[in-house]
Amino acid sequence: MLITRILTALALLPLMLAALFLFPADAWAGFSWFVVVLALWEYTRMAKMPLLQQACYLGLTTAFAALAWLDHWRMPLAGHGVALAFWLVLVPIWLARRWALPRGLGAWVLGWVLMLPAWFAFLEWRPNPSSHDALALLAVMGLVWVADIAAYFSGKAFGRRKLAPAISPGKSWEGVYGAVACVGLYVAAVDHFAWLDIKLPLWALLLLALPLTAVSVGGDLLESWFKRTAGIKDSSKLLPGHGGVYDRIDSLIAVLAVTNALRALGGL
Repeated sequence: MLITRILTALALLPLMLAALFLFPADAWAGFSWFVVVLALWEYTRMAKMPLLQQACYLGLTTAFAALAWLDHWRMPLAGHGVALAFWLVLVPIWLARRWALPRGLGAWVLGWVLMLPAWFAFLEWRPNPSSHDALALLAVMGLVWVADIAAYFSGKAFGRRKLAPAISPGKSWEGVYGAVACVGLYVAAVDHFAWLDIKLPLWALLLLALPLTAVSVGGDLLESWFKRTAGIKDSSKLLPGHGGVYDRIDSLIAVLAVTNALRALGGL
């Protein structure tokens, strides 16, 4: 299983880096939406949307994304506020109370809150095909990857105390501690090499990395809970060894939404 995961990641990574550093703005918008809409499709399956409703929902959302891109819309400040409130306040409550996935209009709204802020973040972190913008977005995505990989191996090696056994029995507090430690080292390296144009001292960046790591873990746990309530193991079988696209970007959509909101609202 681990070998399959590694091989799939090695196949996908060059495509992601090529899109990130080489695609013109239009192609990047289309590529990033393709990733997001695949995850949104997987979400509709978890939410048990009928096929006709799925088609209408995905079609309308894609039409909105196309209009937003063509008219040069940016995420409104109110939208950033909703994203922050969702990931920092509502998600911890959701996980603590273990609410089920909503149906009907509630499922539609939740899907938009999950995916649209992340897509706008893909565009706003990387507005132009410049190495500076691409490197900034890569730095944000790298935080999620470092946290995920560190949590996996730390949990495998040292995991004893379960983090959320009713939601994801394989995750442990030791995995979280490993993620925090490695993310701290990663942030120090990002600051040293000036990948991000954020005028904060290193100690402030390290403090900021703590809640972002928590947000990353929260995004992972939320999708795990969705799958558990839906009675499925993976969001789909699109990626061998990894499950679905949503399985791969569950933490990323959370961190992208939060970092983009902090940048817009806090001037970072």
